[in-house]
Amino acid sequence: MTKARIKFSTQTGADFAQELRQNIKAYFEDRNVSKFGNTNLTFKSIFMTSLYFIPFFLMIFGVIDGLGLSLLAWAIMGLGMAGIGMGIMHDANHGAFSKYPWVNTLVSKSMYFIGGYPANWRHQHNTLHHGFTNIDGHDEDIDPVAIIRLSPHKPLYGIHRFQHYYAWFLYGLMTISWASYRDFKQLYFYSKQPNFKNNGKSTLFLFADLLLAKVLYFGVFLVLPIYLMPLAWGWILLGFMMMHFVCGFLLAIIFQTAHVMTTTAFPNPENGQLETNWAVHQLLTTTNYSPRSRLFSWFIGGLNFQVEHHLFPQISHVHYKKLSAMVKKTAEKHQFPYYVESNFVVALGKHYQMLKMLGRKSVVS
Repeated sequence: MTKARIKFSTQTGADFAQELRQNIKAYFEDRNVSKFGNTNLTFKSIFMTSLYFIPFFLMIFGVIDGLGLSLLAWAIMGLGMAGIGMGIMHDANHGAFSKYPWVNTLVSKSMYFIGGYPANWRHQHNTLHHGFTNIDGHDEDIDPVAIIRLSPHKPLYGIHRFQHYYAWFLYGLMTISWASYRDFKQLYFYSKQPNFKNNGKSTLFLFADLLLAKVLYFGVFLVLPIYLMPLAWGWILLGFMMMHFVCGFLLAIIFQTAHVMTTTAFPNPENGQLETNWAVHQLLTTTNYSPRSRLFSWFIGGLNFQVEHHLFPQISHVHYKKLSAMVKKTAEKHQFPYYVESNFVVALGKHYQMLKMLGRKSVVS
C-alpha cells in the first residue's frame, strides 16, 4: 500500500523558520563554536561505553560470578546501553557527533553493539519520525503494536481502556524486539520504499549484513556468557532480558514523553497537505521537559530539549540547552507554541494522561 504524499505549507511559519535559522547560524559564527560534539561528548562516550562493557567483561572473566551481582551487572549494562543509544549513536546517525563524516559513520555502528541495525534506524528515525512527526501512517514511533494506541487516528479497541497500565511493560520490550525480529521485518518493508537510503548496497547484501550482525550480537552477548559464566543458562537469559528491559523502558519513556502528550498535536492532513511549514510542525508536535536539570540532560543525551533536536537534528545535543532560549523567544515572537514541562515527573504524568485519553476516545481534539 502506497502512503499518501505529505506536503508542508511554504507560507505559514516561513518567516519564523528563516529567522530562527539565521539566529542559530549567527550564534555559532559569532562565538566561533563548532555545531558538532565537544570534549563533553567525548567524555560521555567513554563513560557510557564503559558502563556497558565493564560489567560484561567482569562477568565473562569471572570477577562477578554470583547471581545477585550478575543480575545487577546486567541492569547496569542496560543503563549503559541506553546511554550509548541516546548520547552517542543518536548524534552520530544524525551526522552531528563529529565534523568528520567518517567518524560519524564509524560511531553510528555502535548500534550493532546494542542489538540494532543502523540503516533501519536512520530510516525510521531520521526520515520517518523527524520528517513526519506524529503523522499517522508515516511516523512509526506512534505505531508500535496494535494494543498500544498512540495516535487519535488509530482504531480504538476495548483493550485500550487499560493501556495506561500495561503500556509501561510493553515499552520495556522495545529493544529486544529490535534485536530479535523487528529489524528483519523493517528491512523487508523499507527496501521497497523509494526514499530508503541504502548507500548503493543491494537488498541481498543488506539482509546478509543484518543476519551476520544478529548472529554476532547474540553470540557475544548471550551465547558467550552462557558458555563461560558459572550460572544456569536460564539465569543468564533472565539477565540478558533484564538488560534489554532497562534500556527499552528508558528509551521509550524518554521519546514518548516528547511527543505523545496532552499538549502536542497529531495532524491528519487532508489530501496530504499540512497547514504549516515543517519547522512549525515540529513545535506543534514536540515537548521539552526538565530544562534545568543538567545531570538528567547529560545522561539522556540532551533529549529533554526535543524541540531543539527536531528543529536542528544535525547540531550535537551538547548545544541544545544554550539554543533553547533562542528557539523559545523566536517561537513566541511569531506567536507559535513552545511546549515545555518543568520536570520529567510532570511530563510522565501528562504522558500517562494521554495514554488514558487515547484509550477512551476515538478522536482527541
